[in-house]
Amino acid sequence: MNRIFYIAITALFFAACSNNKEQKKDAPDTSVSTPADIAYTVVARHPHDTTSFTEGLVVHNGRLFESTGHTENYPKSRSLFGVLDTATGKITAKAEIDKDKYFGEGIVFFNDKIYQLTLDNKTGFIYDAGTVKKLGEFHYEGKGWALTTDGTRIIMSDGSSNIVYRDPISFAPVKTLNVTDNNGPVSNINELEFISGFIYANQWLTDYIIKIDTSSGKVLARIDLSVLKKQALAAYPGAIETNGIAFDAATDNIFITGKLWPFIYQIKFAH
Repeated sequence: MNRIFYIAITALFFAACSNNKEQKKDAPDTSVSTPADIAYTVVARHPHDTTSFTEGLVVHNGRLFESTGHTENYPKSRSLFGVLDTATGKITAKAEIDKDKYFGEGIVFFNDKIYQLTLDNKTGFIYDAGTVKKLGEFHYEGKGWALTTDGTRIIMSDGSSNIVYRDPISFAPVKTLNVTDNNGPVSNINELEFISGFIYANQWLTDYIIKIDTSSGKVLARIDLSVLKKQALAAYPGAIETNGIAFDAATDNIFITGKLWPFIYQIKFAH
């Protein structure tokens, strides 16, 4: 065989092998199941303030709370949290932070306190859950997106594929879940809710809420809210991302909404 021809054939062979390896590397992991679809039913639809740039929802003592952020793109938006009146969609503000300095993010109730994140300041605020008097601050690295709790620890998202469990006293990380599905890491983990031993999370820039195994980080299933998003857009074209999930254990209903949506929905699904 001509030596030059032999070298060319050999080079092509190794290039093909290399390309094949790259394809295998980037291919979905077929050993991991594709997340199942969760069916849901709509129980009720309530008004929601279309100036509310929703960052979090939570039910506490039978009342629905919403936290919001301010962005210059929406001048009427505010960085606050308070009780959401489902008859009007308006928030009765309990605490409001300087919108020119802080972008308000998610909140959680824990041991008679309210914890509130901010997006870029690496600083959160602690309030008395009864009086809503500010008690102090806590600090963290990276961005602050959303909070929930398993009753023992505070659980936080930062917009990546990681969910961090934190000590409620020191706020130090004690456990990190890397969220993955059959395609690999799942980024943009946003608003969180702990329901029946699982973490449910909005995935930013999608209309999905994903169900996450708290031991492995695997996405077990997902809820497609695109139909509700279309309803929101039809009623108010300014509606943007799907965001917000809150579990009402007393009724077994789940509240969901989105940023600047005209509606907040009560839905039910098997969990």
